[in-house]
Amino acid sequence: MMRPIILGVALTATLVTPAAAQDRQRSKSIAPYIELGQVLTADLQSGDVLTYSTIAAGVDASIQTQRTQVQVSYRYERRISWNKKVGDDDIHSGLARASVSVAPGFSVQGGALATRARSDIRGAAPGVLAGNVDNISQVYSAYVGPSLSTHVGRASVNASYTFGYTKVESPGATGVAPGSQRLDVFDSATSHVAQASVGVKAGTVLPVGVTVSGAYERDDASQLDQRYEGKFARGDVVLPVLPTVALTAGAGYEKIKVSQRDPLLDGTGQPVVDGAGRFKTDPASPRRIAYETDGLIYDAGVIWRPSPRTTLQARVGKRYGGMTYTGSFSYAASRSIGFQIGVYDSVDTFGRQLRDGIASLPTSFLEQRDAFGQQFSGCTYGASSGAPGGCLNGIFQSITSSSYRARGVDAVMTANRGPLQFGVGAGYANRRFYAPGGTGYTINGVTDESYYGQAFVSAAIDRNSGVSGNVFANYFQSGIGNTPGVLGTGATGLYYHNFGRVGTTASVGVYQFSQKGEDDQVSGSAQLGMRYQF
Repeated sequence: MMRPIILGVALTATLVTPAAAQDRQRSKSIAPYIELGQVLTADLQSGDVLTYSTIAAGVDASIQTQRTQVQVSYRYERRISWNKKVGDDDIHSGLARASVSVAPGFSVQGGALATRARSDIRGAAPGVLAGNVDNISQVYSAYVGPSLSTHVGRASVNASYTFGYTKVESPGATGVAPGSQRLDVFDSATSHVAQASVGVKAGTVLPVGVTVSGAYERDDASQLDQRYEGKFARGDVVLPVLPTVALTAGAGYEKIKVSQRDPLLDGTGQPVVDGAGRFKTDPASPRRIAYETDGLIYDAGVIWRPSPRTTLQARVGKRYGGMTYTGSFSYAASRSIGFQIGVYDSVDTFGRQLRDGIASLPTSFLEQRDAFGQQFSGCTYGASSGAPGGCLNGIFQSITSSSYRARGVDAVMTANRGPLQFGVGAGYANRRFYAPGGTGYTINGVTDESYYGQAFVSAAIDRNSGVSGNVFANYFQSGIGNTPGVLGTGATGLYYHNFGRVGTTASVGVYQFSQKGEDDQVSGSAQLGMRYQF
């Protein structure tokens, strides 16, 4: 089964098209703000204490109409050191999602993300991002594209295109043990996807529904001139067997090739790196194959839909040279409570997987006013039961420049009832890496995995004040050498009180990190802040 691609635009003023501007607005809010804060962080074992100031500016905006769904939550923060023990840093965090109906059957969708995420899976795993933290990179990613959905006679016709871009800053110190094998550091990548399908429903022309589809995708990464190229074509049939149950099967052709050039090596056979720690490409290197598949793919499964609020799909088949299992389940228990779970299996790159992860997030989501958490690199919870949200934890278990086969399961639940908002997410991710051989050390065949769980709750005390909190746990296991697993747990909390346009906040966070052979680390953080909302 080809990966569903939801296409879209990174949010800019150009999203409000003339057609969309004529919509009758059902809901609109735009809230820019500036904020000042004072932060204290403490190592609860050594007793070391650091303090610094912050100045921030941001905007929370949402437009929800019949033809336009747009939400943006963005924050820029400048950290100002008092005693030079904490770096003067610029931090960007935000999520933008949009879907705009330009004309009947024609829409433009998109998204953009700015966050900080873990770089090397073997290294430190900071969970409360206050003060000096190792193994964290600033990540930016966006995608944009149109889609068409129409009918020609009894046949439905769909087509779409998307362009994506991802950029990652180098992490600095990673906390990896001295003498460990050096890994490359992701820089940037661009991607293009075009796909189309034609289909008829069961009972219109034949007793079975029939769909024919095809797609082309290319992803180009700057590191080692890596290139992913995929071509897909297949046909699917759906046979209703009961009023709420249908059987489905499909077969087709797939060709995927991932290639790259060799790193430049020094006299000792070690990769030459630039000032950011990235491998330099050997200009004389031929293009080498990291992964390739070419041939027949097929699968079969079941679709169960007992009501408009409940859908289950499960498939098993052959792809990537072996068995593959995929599926999804969604349940809207009420207008305010929703749940979904997904099982995935794909050959991927970091840029492609992040692009598709952003596309899976809802266009209306719950804002989390968390001063210390990894904003938008974990779970984002939807504001409605029909779109409960999505989690990027499996993508951000670490940032890698190599291609890989990604398999795992993600589950998320959200509830939104009056003054109470609640969300919970959990999952498992496994990656098997691909890389050319014959260049000394290679990550080819290495497998890593991670487990995660987190929960969020927010409650309004009255019209001017409220509280929110997050708890989380992550476990990372690298397959490189005998690297021990990394376990991190933590919690953050916030209280706010508004006095008209002026608001005050008090935040706390505690985090514990442990790795076999290393001393456990426990840290705490606190912040007092004042916000002015325009």
